[in-house]
Amino acid sequence: MAEVQHASLHYTGHVQGVGFRYATLQIAKEFEVSGYVRNLPDGRVELELEGTRAEVDAFAKAVEERMHGYIRKVEHTGTRRAPQFSGFAIR
Repeated sequence: MAEVQHASLHYTGHVQGVGFRYATLQIAKEFEVSGYVRNLPDGRVELELEGTRAEVDAFAKAVEERMHGYIRKVEHTGTRRAPQFSGFAIR
């Protein structure tokens, strides 16, 4: 199977308890992406995402625009790899 763009994003700030994961799930419905979003024990939110580079980039930008008031810092890494996710979920 063809490779897809994979992105791993970690959001720092006031990102838990503000509907961040739910908003991310709603945004995912607007894009051709798969993966998941979850809270981490250290207070950050992790977003694992895959799709075409254009979809991944547009999705990540949409999340940052919608939740900008809560995000202080974003750590982003990306690679190309075989698809590993089906659908998008909150974990």
